Amino acid sequence: MITVRPERAGDEAGVRRVNLAAFETAMEADLVDALRAAARPYVAFVAVDGDEIVGHVSFTPVTVGDADVGAMALAPLAVLPARQGQGIGSRLTREGLEYLRDDGCSFVVLVGHASYYPRFGFVPASHLGLTCQWPDVPDDVWLVAVLDPAEVPPNGGAVRFERAFGDTV
Repeated sequence: MITVRPERAGDEAGVRRVNLAAFETAMEADLVDALRAAARPYVAFVAVDGDEIVGHVSFTPVTVGDADVGAMALAPLAVLPARQGQGIGSRLTREGLEYLRDDGCSFVVLVGHASYYPRFGFVPASHLGLTCQWPDVPDDVWLVAVLDPAEVPPNGGAVRFERAFGDTV
């Protein structure tokens, strides 16, 4: 039985193992370690089967221009390859978004699969005039899920991720 809970001290090795297994390089695992150390707030959840961490998702703050708008980035989302296709990533995403909505987050952005994330309410961020700090990111993978429409900047703007993204990615 899968349980989703907040990441806590002592989960680091299991989270790293999941990210190393889920991606072709260590970049995402290194990114998670850097975000955990630097991002405030750092919000993350793990999917656990018994004592084994089988999935992980993290959320970290973004700004629009130089303003803190109470928004977050989802990255990365990882599930052990042998456990993919079982709804674990979907559950991590849904529970993370629900937590952020309840916590007053305005919106969540990500760079991700255009065919996967719309099921969670993600749409192209360009629809809200939000641009990515990396100009070469295609519009169909630069996505946003609005959690509180009243708090989205009415004129959009340039979204900037935590510095660790630039240092690691």
